[in-house]
Amino acid sequence: MECVEQFVRCLCFSRIGEGLEQALPNLRELVLTNNNLQELGDLDTLSTIKSLTFLSILRNPVTSKKHYRLYVIHKVPQVRVLDFQKVKLKERQEADRMFKGKRGAQLAKEITKKTKTFTPGAGLSGEKKKTGPSAPEVEAIKNAIANASTLAEVEKLKGMLQAGQIPGRDRKSGPTDEVEEEDMEEDPVTNGN
Repeated sequence: MECVEQFVRCLCFSRIGEGLEQALPNLRELVLTNNNLQELGDLDTLSTIKSLTFLSILRNPVTSKKHYRLYVIHKVPQVRVLDFQKVKLKERQEADRMFKGKRGAQLAKEITKKTKTFTPGAGLSGEKKKTGPSAPEVEAIKNAIANASTLAEVEKLKGMLQAGQIPGRDRKSGPTDEVEEEDMEEDPVTNGN
């Protein structure tokens, strides 16, 4: 476990959750390279990880933000290496000057925002329309899966669902289900030759 806490390599993240310091209190190195971190404010939670000394955020959209490096140095002062480059005393001093006092607080407020996310269980604002299959359609899908007896039938169901078709629902055009079943029965014979 200690090894995991010392080095974590993350993939495909768009934000960093709260409470990381509690889950990994001894985290020293964090590589978030090649992810989708967008906003400087999304990096604020890293300041709570007091043991974090090595941080890489390369190849994330956030790295192109104005004052990115100085902001991270200011918010996460315990970091010694940022994006595989040692943090220099001159950079620390510049970050302190830039973000100190009322003027610095105002600048930090202007350049930081967080990626908008939703809270699980909370209602969606402005949109109450339910999307997806209805209860009878879900039941039809479950029944079709339960009644599938061959791999070919499962693959057929998979293709139908990916195409947005619900098994058992009448279609306005196209071949009938009976023809498709006949084709399925012929496939293993032709594939076997």
